[in-house]
Amino acid sequence: MRINQDRRRFLSMAAATFAGLELTMSGSTKSVLQAIGLTTDSRLAALRNATTWLNSSPLTAEGLRGKVVAVDFWTYTCINWLRTLPYVRAWAEKYRDTGLVVIGVHTPEFGFEHDLDNVRRAVKDMRVDYPVAVDNDYAVWRGFSNNYWPALYIIDAKGAIQHRQFGEGGYEQAEGTIQKLLAEAGASGVGRESVAVTGQGFEAAADWDTLRSPETYLGSDRGERFVGARGTRTAAGHLYSAPARLGLNEWAAAGDWTQGGQPMRLNAANGKIVVRFHSRDVHLVMGPAAKGTSVRYRVRLDGQAPGSAHGFDIDAQGQGTLTQQRLHQLIRQPGPIMDRQFEIEFLDPGAEAFCFTFG
Repeated sequence: MRINQDRRRFLSMAAATFAGLELTMSGSTKSVLQAIGLTTDSRLAALRNATTWLNSSPLTAEGLRGKVVAVDFWTYTCINWLRTLPYVRAWAEKYRDTGLVVIGVHTPEFGFEHDLDNVRRAVKDMRVDYPVAVDNDYAVWRGFSNNYWPALYIIDAKGAIQHRQFGEGGYEQAEGTIQKLLAEAGASGVGRESVAVTGQGFEAAADWDTLRSPETYLGSDRGERFVGARGTRTAAGHLYSAPARLGLNEWAAAGDWTQGGQPMRLNAANGKIVVRFHSRDVHLVMGPAAKGTSVRYRVRLDGQAPGSAHGFDIDAQGQGTLTQQRLHQLIRQPGPIMDRQFEIEFLDPGAEAFCFTFG
């Protein structure tokens, strides 16, 4: 996900060559390990500029000296980060008593992720119990010259970065670095065994062998592969129409929508978004535009109720209700995986849809 577009595209193309898949940086192709040598690093000093702290009083570079520190950049709607969370959570628990400090730096991507109540709820719901630096101003992000969600920086007891991991994967190397640095710092009983992790729900690893669909943004700032037509202007937006057939990874909208920089916002009931995809999972970052409201929706897979392919946030008939702005899991197919058409119809106005991700 995001920031330095040229660098992101370069890394994506390089990793896609090895994976044999045409993916964006949101998938396994974001998994790029950069090992660096011993260099004095003062980036922890940026922690003083965090907006606020959750699960902890403010932490400082001075107070962390002598500790091994893992700094994990995240934003709560990022599926790539969610799939790394079981490992980060397990490391925090396993090595807490031997000198490891895990710090989650929550740097928001979407506007609603700046809302502290939303972040607090995510921290609770996702069982993030280690210290979290809320980074609404991107001050810590800039201090680390970071460009990615997720990004993991492992720092030795002298304050030098010894390991970087951008994106998913590299778990054994990261944990091996943690163990090595703890031992060098004088910790005893660290051991060499890796944590045993099995992700559930959102946290389950993607089915990389069948994944052929990239992260797809719907807003005008970053939207691509849109093939619908924007027709007559309405009081709030435009009437959109979708073609009868879509090519793989193309998407379209139908109904009265306003396309903002980040979201597509529905102005009247029964608006639809359709996408043709190839993956086990379909996720959509979405929610009600106004806090305290709800929006009913219905999902169809190739025109039918999803049945056993339904995700966590809908039932077998494809029914669901938006009450929060977050990532929603809508499809998890038992197989076989092939090109299929996904459709979501919002039965009430007031929905905002931001980004599809797949897995």
